[in-house]
Amino acid sequence: MTTTADDLLPADFDPFVLACLADAPGGIDEFSLIKRLGVQFPDSLFGVPGALRDPLLLFQTHFLLFHALYRLSDQLAERQLALQIHALSIRLLPREYSTAQGENLAELDPLRSYYLDWEQWLTTQGEDVERLLKGFRQGNFAVSEAEVNAALISFELEAPVDARQIKQRYRELVSQHHPDRGGSTERVQEVNQALLILQRYYGKP
Repeated sequence: MTTTADDLLPADFDPFVLACLADAPGGIDEFSLIKRLGVQFPDSLFGVPGALRDPLLLFQTHFLLFHALYRLSDQLAERQLALQIHALSIRLLPREYSTAQGENLAELDPLRSYYLDWEQWLTTQGEDVERLLKGFRQGNFAVSEAEVNAALISFELEAPVDARQIKQRYRELVSQHHPDRGGSTERVQEVNQALLILQRYYGKP
């Protein structure tokens, strides 16, 4: 019998996550949220001892969380609310933002289809994880190849690149899309998120 996300998620996952986000209006990072989930639901995948030190379990825990968050974001969209999903900051967006931008949220997040594809969780094996994840650093998840590729697309760059090129391109994009110059606040936010991912992967110049 094939394992589904519903088999792995605690029954009270959504209300508990929403309560955590309500307690952290500025956002909560992925590692901190997983720690809270592990304490609240010790019998779930989030509570498996040593899971975050095992590459495959790390991937599965990370993927399960993001899969569930994207599903939750769809439910929130029906209530004209939005959910920002990023390893460094998971938070509820203001109602006025979600009302104005709700139709574009999926377009602003190129990872959405990846995490909603449950086959990725089912078919990814240990050797795949070694390629996808670069380790576990300073309490934050290393970024996956999928995230890096999406960030490069956002920067309109192709590998190979280096940290200096990324910094230069970041400055160009922020200047180009700055709202004071007729650009888009949402595009600048997307560029800022992509920069965080690329800096974690390539480092800083």
